[in-house]
Amino acid sequence: MSLAFDPFVPLPLILALALIALLLVGWAIAKRMRGAALRALALSALVLALANPVANFEDREPVTGIVAVVVDRSPSQMSIDRTARTDAALKALTERISRYPAFELRIIEAVTDPDAQSPSTKLFEALASGIRDVPSSRLAGAVMITDGQVHDVPGSLSALGLDAPLHGLIVGDENEIDRRVDVVRSPRFGIVGEQQEIVYRVSEDGAAVSGPVPVTVRVNGKTITTETALPGQETSFNLKLPRGGENIVEFSVEAIDGEVTAANNHAVALIEGIRENLRVLLVSGAPHAGERAWRNLLKSDASVDLVHFTILRPPEKQDGTPISELSLIAFPTRELFIEKIDEFDLIIFDRYQNRGVLPVLYYDYIARYVEDGGALLIAAGPELAGIESIAETPLAPALPALPTGEVTEAGYYPRLSVDGKRHPVTRALPGGTNEPPQWGRWFRTVGVTDTVGDVVMSGANDEPLLVLNRYGDGRIAMLLSDHGWLWARGFEGGGPHVALYRRIAHWLMKEPSLEEEALRASASGRTLMVERQTMSDTTGPATIKLPSGEMRDITLAPAGDGLFKTEVTLDEPGLVEVTSGDLRALAHVGAVDAPEFRATVSTTDVIAPISADSGGLTTRVNAEASNLPQILPTRAATVNAGSRMGLRASNESVLKGVRSLPLFGGFLGLALMILALGATWFREGR
Repeated sequence: MSLAFDPFVPLPLILALALIALLLVGWAIAKRMRGAALRALALSALVLALANPVANFEDREPVTGIVAVVVDRSPSQMSIDRTARTDAALKALTERISRYPAFELRIIEAVTDPDAQSPSTKLFEALASGIRDVPSSRLAGAVMITDGQVHDVPGSLSALGLDAPLHGLIVGDENEIDRRVDVVRSPRFGIVGEQQEIVYRVSEDGAAVSGPVPVTVRVNGKTITTETALPGQETSFNLKLPRGGENIVEFSVEAIDGEVTAANNHAVALIEGIRENLRVLLVSGAPHAGERAWRNLLKSDASVDLVHFTILRPPEKQDGTPISELSLIAFPTRELFIEKIDEFDLIIFDRYQNRGVLPVLYYDYIARYVEDGGALLIAAGPELAGIESIAETPLAPALPALPTGEVTEAGYYPRLSVDGKRHPVTRALPGGTNEPPQWGRWFRTVGVTDTVGDVVMSGANDEPLLVLNRYGDGRIAMLLSDHGWLWARGFEGGGPHVALYRRIAHWLMKEPSLEEEALRASASGRTLMVERQTMSDTTGPATIKLPSGEMRDITLAPAGDGLFKTEVTLDEPGLVEVTSGDLRALAHVGAVDAPEFRATVSTTDVIAPISADSGGLTTRVNAEASNLPQILPTRAATVNAGSRMGLRASNESVLKGVRSLPLFGGFLGLALMILALGATWFREGR
């Protein structure tokens, strides 16, 4: 109840009347007049009646206290056992709190964003967000159901604006064990073929440190070695990057019986391989119009070291000029083709013919160079069809086609063959899908027979124009025309000579993106992109092996000639293996070194200190949550309930309604005034 005034006349007038009444009563008392006290009572009743005092009666309802329950749904909690324990603890806690009408439950599901750059368990961030609209006076407390591996513990709860007890319910046994491997240091970039150092560490949490542990090392899906590492110590591993682009280096250890999870038994280092300058040997048989097209293309690439020789003076040329007066340098055949041939990534014979410059035995060395993994490009002209053709040398077995001796000289549009529309070297060449192709004509083709490999372009009379083939561990290509320079000069609109020449060269040097049969996998956040390159019309399904070991079949949809693609959204972060037939690809979904899997053994040590500072407790709950602590409601400002979970009841209430009663209104006020005036008259009548 509260008292208020609702005057009938302006307040200054009431104050004036009260002052006059006070003076009159004071004068009467000073004169010792009879009935002064009754006059004072009558005047007071009159003033109070004008002031109209009102008694207000408020109806209030107590406000419930909010109990915030943060449920850890991070990836480390996704095992069947952990999930069941978490759900059991949440159910038991909900039933326990529902017995107290003074408390209201608010459940906050803390889900880790798998698309985050470094996924981690952020329960305090979820708590702060979930109680943003709750006044501090209504917050009874907070409970976290978690494995204890929390990565955003603040220095104090006051930093979050939280002034209430915090309790931790830890799901997981005290004797849990887990073995994991972490990449401690790894270069982000490295030069192909050079040594790179990766430092990793094997850890065994909750278990006595055993002896050396075998560690399997895989590079791009292929097992290269098995090392041993002592748990708890950093171990170095040196690796030569095998290829340009992304290289996936994987370290894996065998699981321990009964360990929490095997998801962290693998660690991945991603190293971007950067090629050092490629060494290319270009040998032109004689000066011609197309020679500069090759030279300009190779010289314009900063990553290419070009060695170019043009045969200006063949041995049979005898004009009597003394050797001392010649400004030409001798062709260093022995140095190039015997001593340093393995240092070249690519050899190009541009309209070259066997004119005695190279001894016959050297052609055998070149064939062996290709067979052992080298790359050879034959840019052929009419010389290939003549009696001095290199097809008449020991190089012939390596050639993907043999000349017929005929040369067709007629205008034609270079066209993509059926295989050429699927092959990554020629697929999607600008203008190639039109008929006729949207590029200029060529006017010469060298006839060939006994073709092996892939004919990806055809010339006049549908004869082979560009043939690609593998020979041993190496590769060889034959371009059966010397008129590619017409595109470079812009004849009839020109053509994509730069794209064509560059793709041929990179395919010869085994660029992964130009493989005819390839399976590629990449990830962006939770999305896994799978691409299958093939020379066939169709492709079978692919299979995904998730980090948990689960197998999932996916269907690849056509995405162009020779291309099949699909995208899959995955919830499990970690290393994913994709297989299609004999092909295998790896991709890492999510962050490579996520804090979420650095430690997965349940613990009370992380949140116990901050829980104790708030007056809360941290304890483990069993699988059935039968040992859940009792709840102690309290109105004390400081909560310290010992082995019970103290929750602070709210002292707040909500106003539901107000009833007002005028004290001097109606019959009560009238009776008081009549009684006071009557008493005055009665006293004066005596």
